[in-house]
Amino acid sequence: MGKTIVITGAGSGFGALAARALADAGHTVYAAMRDTAGRNASRVAEAQAYAAEHQVDLRTVELDVLSQESADAAVATVLSEAGTLDVVVHNAGHMVTGPTEAFTPEELAAVYDTNVLGTQRVNRAALPHLRAQEHGLVLWIGSTSTRGGTPPYLAPYFAAKAAMDALAVSYAAELARFGIETTIVVPGAFTSGTNHFATGGHPAEQTVLPAYEERYAGLMDQVAQRLAALAPADAPASLVADAIVEVVGTPLGERPFRVHVDPANDGSEEVSRVADRIRAEFLTRIGLDDLLAPHGTAA
Repeated sequence: MGKTIVITGAGSGFGALAARALADAGHTVYAAMRDTAGRNASRVAEAQAYAAEHQVDLRTVELDVLSQESADAAVATVLSEAGTLDVVVHNAGHMVTGPTEAFTPEELAAVYDTNVLGTQRVNRAALPHLRAQEHGLVLWIGSTSTRGGTPPYLAPYFAAKAAMDALAVSYAAELARFGIETTIVVPGAFTSGTNHFATGGHPAEQTVLPAYEERYAGLMDQVAQRLAALAPADAPASLVADAIVEVVGTPLGERPFRVHVDPANDGSEEVSRVADRIRAEFLTRIGLDDLLAPHGTAA
């Protein structure tokens, strides 16, 4: 049966691809994005055109993850129109590049606000409904940088994604007794098919940059070229959308806790396998193994 799904940051990249793929699979999908009447109006029109052309239930909803009021209003709109909400996909994110020293604490906090606190605002809006109905799926779009290879000049983004991953892991145990399942989809470095690098931010304060450019000249170009060379040429960003569709379509209680989509194989999957095993073993040791699967399903 089709599910009602809201995806944050669905104007472009993984979010837009997943929204279309999930709608193609028969779900009612709300592609959430901010400023739907302004700078994202064209993306709203694209989603509407896709829905009409493919005869699928793809909708859009205004949602700025930086605002609790906006998150509350978006979830209220979904519930009013669709009558239910089954899946929340935390996809919204923002990347910045540059020497870590060059970023002010306020700039780091802004990255954290989007990538971490944004998920908390959406959860606070959506989880009361999911808890009341005692079923649902919270699907987090993570990053292999959390545990895999981490090139320089991306520290604010990497730190925020690591924080989001830690939040997702804790939420998984805290939601299990409400029948709510958690999956973390972990994309690797896709250098094309998304706008991460193209729309990424940079430090506003420039005084330390010359010193780094002297020692690390052309580093970001080098990293981008090497990452592109590591990934197979036939590895499109739509692989992440395909993984999301598969997870959503899997019955409750049978979904994997973590799914890696990493053509470059930066090592994250290997490290995560150990970390997730230790988590499961520890919860079992302290008598909380029931938290490893949503209640109402076979563990």
